[in-house]
Amino acid sequence: MGFEDRYGLLLSTSSHEAAAAYRDGIDLMLAGWTGTAEMLERAIAADPDFALPHIARARVHAFYQQGDLARQKAALARELVARRGSMRERSHVETLALAIEGRLPEAIAAMSKHIDAWPRDAVVLSLPLGAFGLFAFSGMADHDRARHELCERVAQHYGEDWWFLTMSGWAMTENGDVVRGRAVTERGFNLRRQNAHAAHAVLHAMFEDGSIEAADRLVDEWIPTYDRDGILHGHIRWHQALGALEHGDAARALAIYADVLQPSVTQAPPLNAVTDSASLLWRLSAYGHAVPKALWVEADAAAQRLFPKSSLSFADVHMALFAAATQNREALAGRLAVIEQRLADGKLPAGPVVPAICRALAAFADEDYVSCVQALAPVLGEVVRIGGSHAQRELIEDTYIVALMRSGELPRARALLDARLHRRPSLRDTRWQTAMG
Repeated sequence: MGFEDRYGLLLSTSSHEAAAAYRDGIDLMLAGWTGTAEMLERAIAADPDFALPHIARARVHAFYQQGDLARQKAALARELVARRGSMRERSHVETLALAIEGRLPEAIAAMSKHIDAWPRDAVVLSLPLGAFGLFAFSGMADHDRARHELCERVAQHYGEDWWFLTMSGWAMTENGDVVRGRAVTERGFNLRRQNAHAAHAVLHAMFEDGSIEAADRLVDEWIPTYDRDGILHGHIRWHQALGALEHGDAARALAIYADVLQPSVTQAPPLNAVTDSASLLWRLSAYGHAVPKALWVEADAAAQRLFPKSSLSFADVHMALFAAATQNREALAGRLAVIEQRLADGKLPAGPVVPAICRALAAFADEDYVSCVQALAPVLGEVVRIGGSHAQRELIEDTYIVALMRSGELPRARALLDARLHRRPSLRDTRWQTAMG
């Protein structure tokens, strides 16, 4: 019998060392843990003709926006698997390569077909899951439900698998079943504590049910076990900063920013680095706290280097935050023009909500809060199309609430806040006390 991965799928290698290193590397990748790249490189060194570690390594490059390296390794994996690979491995490589190349509709179709045939291929199943997965960035309005339904479809094949419990629980949470989602995610977390995706998913459930103090304790107790260069280290601390803001503690939020999120210190992947810094600084300002201009200028400069052109809608919205906050109307107008052209050409999956948000932010920057409200009101229900998590997208609703306040529409703002507290009854949200009076 040949070597298998942890899910019982055959691997086309005769090297025990390569198979073992690949299994360990995939577990590290699925856990968002440090050492992933090094372990996959060990598998490649042990058997350079084994295609799967090459495509997995390409995916890690893609996480860090190393597009050229990712595409090169994906191309090599295609060549290798064509010479020595099973039908499952060829489909596996092709599906991941399509995702790496940004061919989302094709990747989603390939993923669905692959999972029908090989439901226990966790690496392929991971592609559509999470806040930055294929479904989230597809422009779908129901990507939260789609992730949950996909997990339900294959749940019988995974049982009490730590990775699957983590991701299926988070899908439940994002789809609105917070109590069950938290319980399922915590089961997965308890099976493997060295799992950053599980810690992160539990924090999302705690955000949704208002368990801010419990979330803060979780981060304090768990984060010392996770190296600062871990792919989610900064983002997990970002969640802790959001908790501080829930209780009006701007000093603590800024201290967390300085410690792990500021461009000069962050080790996060580019998309997290840009979105976490922009959203935290914007929230601080929106809630009435002073943000040193130098922080905005530094973060904006780093963001411009990482995302100089219009790309993912989720990134574009956060780049618009930078332009609005720094009063760079020229940059905002330029990016908006490109986005609107992409929309006209049918190349903007998220659709009209993206330029609407950008126009609203432009109005906000000009202190034209009435226009900001008018731009956002019709599309609030479509914000989900930009991707990301509910916790991340709540920034847009917060901007809308601030615009309502500053345009004198306090009853409408209060109604939205009351609805939020109804959804999260245990939340003691003190962010708005000064603004609401």
